[in-house]
Amino acid sequence: MDEKIKEQILHIRASGLTNMFDVTMVQRIANEYGFYELVIFLEENRADYVHFILYGEA
Repeated sequence: MDEKIKEQILHIRASGLTNMFDVTMVQRIANEYGFYELVIFLEENRADYVHFILYGEA
């Protein structure tokens, strides 16, 4: 996971628009924000995303 993906995740988290474990909604919001790298990352690396949300480490 690169820094750009981390920043996009943290941006969505800071918005407070969704529970970060609702990955489908996170993808929708990422798409609305134009965070296309994150949309693709969530499709291909869901376990890495959940690990980051739980432990704060990539």
